[in-house]
Amino acid sequence: MPACQTRPVSDRESPAICAAKGCRAAAIWAVVWNNPKLHAPDREKVWVACDEHKQPLADHLAVRSFLKRVEPLRAAD
Repeated sequence: MPACQTRPVSDRESPAICAAKGCRAAAIWAVVWNNPKLHAPDREKVWVACDEHKQPLADHLAVRSFLKRVEPLRAAD
């Protein structure tokens, strides 16, 4: 399961790092999910992923029926 990440406080945004355990690659995918037992239907949680870990993270969530969608990660505005 991915490790939790906190965002650094700085003037410049740091690139998103893949949420897969031990991976330090730049994230380019948003794996959007929701645990219906814990979250309201409109609440969305996001794991960010690199190309290599996009599918394994999505599969992990899909098996549990948590996966909502996978989409390209948008840059912060």
